[in-house]
Amino acid sequence: MYPGPPSRPGAGGGRRRRSAVFALLLVAALGGLSVAAVGIAHGLLPRHFTAAQRRQISDWEMERRWRVLPTGKIFPASVSYTVPGADLNSSDALTLQAQRLAISPAVRCADAFEPNAERVLSLLGCSTVLRATYLDASGSMVATITVTVLPGSAAARAAYDGLPDTAAGEPGPALAFPVAGTPAAGFGEAERQLSAGAAAGPYVILSTTGFSDDRTQRVSSDQYVSMEMDSFAGGLVRAVQNTIGKPPSEPVCPGAPGC
Repeated sequence: MYPGPPSRPGAGGGRRRRSAVFALLLVAALGGLSVAAVGIAHGLLPRHFTAAQRRQISDWEMERRWRVLPTGKIFPASVSYTVPGADLNSSDALTLQAQRLAISPAVRCADAFEPNAERVLSLLGCSTVLRATYLDASGSMVATITVTVLPGSAAARAAYDGLPDTAAGEPGPALAFPVAGTPAAGFGEAERQLSAGAAAGPYVILSTTGFSDDRTQRVSSDQYVSMEMDSFAGGLVRAVQNTIGKPPSEPVCPGAPGC
């Protein structure tokens, strides 16, 4: 019987070496894939901004709001304000609604403020003023509210702190914005009575309030009317501040390439 071809010396060893080399290559390839997978996963996971980056993004978000928000969003058609119960000799506060009469086109600082206030705001970079006029729930009071755009929160805070005539009981530095054909048609500088204000991000928000019937006598002679007018002025400032001055959400990196 033919025994078959003689085996070559070392043939089995060669096959074993090739198998070992193949196994090593396979392990190396799998290791490379694992490293690549870790790298991809790391690239897709949300990254973290530094504190400086978060601040810069938040500032940018705040600074662009006056451009991207519709003015009807900045100045809502209806605004709630609350007269404290203590002012009414009651245990319950009274919530009332003010109605927007008109929104003015954007104006320069010189057109919206008294000269002393305008100088302070312009020195700190005032570029634009947005404003609107509202009627209170009783129909006897009107108020103009202004949003002054400044180049950053530091400038806005410095401007607000440096403004004259912002003490309680003062008419404030904002000029009245009368609206023809409405109860605010006669709202002028002499009718201004009380003011309220706040600095929020890169904005200074100020209101000035008075009577809708041309009364110019000081409101402080009637405690209830004074408190209601003060609530009206402050309610408008808070409503606008809660929209244009609301701190943005914490910026989160989406983890996309290049983030």
